[in-house]
Amino acid sequence: MKPIYFLAAFAFSMSGLAFAAGGHDHGHERKPLHGGVVSEVKDVDYELVVKPDLIQLHLRDHGKPVDVSKSNAKLTILVGADKQEVELKPVGQQLEATGSFKFANSKIVALVSVPGKATATVRFVLK
Repeated sequence: MKPIYFLAAFAFSMSGLAFAAGGHDHGHERKPLHGGVVSEVKDVDYELVVKPDLIQLHLRDHGKPVDVSKSNAKLTILVGADKQEVELKPVGQQLEATGSFKFANSKIVALVSVPGKATATVRFVLK
């Protein structure tokens, strides 16, 4: 009977580890705070807010805003066969650009450079 108890104890201990790993909270939520679309890369949330004449990119690291004063981003916007590239620059606490943009059914790839961190490739899909 002892092997059965050992097996049960082992199974119980492993299920606890699996539960802890599955329910792991990184200390932040991936919900939009500015009405945009959120994508996470390496524990940093990137929230893309788009309007026909404005693009904003907000960065949060574990729920706290990232200092973007020396950061930049390059967006590639794909809508069907059309491709548009846009440079985002720091404005206040976000990166942004103004102009004329089309976003319906688009795929967007952002290359985001933040001093002290590796350049992040962030993907968004807008419907």
